[in-house]
Amino acid sequence: MAEFFNSHKGYYNLKSAVLYSGGKDSNHALCLAKENGNEIRALITLIPENNESWMFHYPNVQHTQLQAEALEIPLVARLTTGHKENELKDLQAAIEEVKGRFKIDSIVSGAIESDYQKSRIDKICSTVGLFSIAPLWQRDPEQLIMEEISMGFDTIITACMARGLTREWLGRKIDYDCLRDLKKIRERYGVHLSFEGGEGETFVLDGPLFKDRIKILESETLWHNDSGYFVIKKAVAIPKRLPP
Repeated sequence: MAEFFNSHKGYYNLKSAVLYSGGKDSNHALCLAKENGNEIRALITLIPENNESWMFHYPNVQHTQLQAEALEIPLVARLTTGHKENELKDLQAAIEEVKGRFKIDSIVSGAIESDYQKSRIDKICSTVGLFSIAPLWQRDPEQLIMEEISMGFDTIITACMARGLTREWLGRKIDYDCLRDLKKIRERYGVHLSFEGGEGETFVLDGPLFKDRIKILESETLWHNDSGYFVIKKAVAIPKRLPP
């Protein structure tokens, strides 16, 4: 299957699984796919044993189970070594498993500008006979963040791996003030606003499709030299209050 949908307007009524890291981009892509009438049947999370993974998020990815429960969508999680190219075999195996179990015809990803990431997802989808959907592909990163904030995403920064992103950024909520400060860092250091290329990572605590919100009970900040992680050690799902 060689057809790929790269626009958030170019696909509808498909049975989809989402490549899900727990961060803002995969959650945003999930929302856009659902808005276009796609049935989200499963989430796929690859948990890298190596924090240098080229494809997958590392910190807090184990808490995607909590997010999946809040979204009320089944999660299929697989361990991967995180080594370049070998991890693609693990991804293909996970996608093939989900295709068989959930009878999907498409994969949704949160790729924005990474040709490395998207080309490999497209190739795997073509190999196993699925459409590849990338709702965020080549969209303006500033507009994406503004859209995520306006949609009600509660997102925190969980990894800082680029110059200008200091320890104080870890655990910070992405809101309009945060976006303003990120733009200043972009102007000075060239940081990508959406952290493409592993410059940073995020974790979504709440969003428009969440039935519950995630509350962090215990966390730890790890910093070494010029980079670090915000590690969620304990978290729970809290039911959202019903409107009066």
